[in-house]
Amino acid sequence: MHIDIHTHGFTLTSGLRDYVEKRLAYALSHGNDSITRLTVRLSDINGPRGGDDKRCLIEARLKQAPAVVIEDVEADLYVAIDRAAERAGRTLARRLARGREFAPALAPVAQEAWADEVQKHPDSPHP
Repeated sequence: MHIDIHTHGFTLTSGLRDYVEKRLAYALSHGNDSITRLTVRLSDINGPRGGDDKRCLIEARLKQAPAVVIEDVEADLYVAIDRAAERAGRTLARRLARGREFAPALAPVAQEAWADEVQKHPDSPHP
């Protein structure tokens, strides 16, 4: 899984990059084949003033569903990454489960609609 990581207000170290990649690989492993693009934005909102200002925004673009966008703000950047990754994994699992619930119910309806079209227009070419 390719992850685009962008930072604002600090430089991205190789250790932080590895941490984000490992954490997201674990949290989103069950939906790897459904994710088309994964973007992580890390930022320090207040800069040197401190406080709960480390932000992690995760955006996962999916093939057959709306994107999953999760944001978390904490005093510690690693905690923000952990919480955002965990929430993104739960949201992705829920979104994919909903897709599986409705997909089998739609298939017979589509088959019936196609059969009705064939009966109405038997001479037209159908795939």
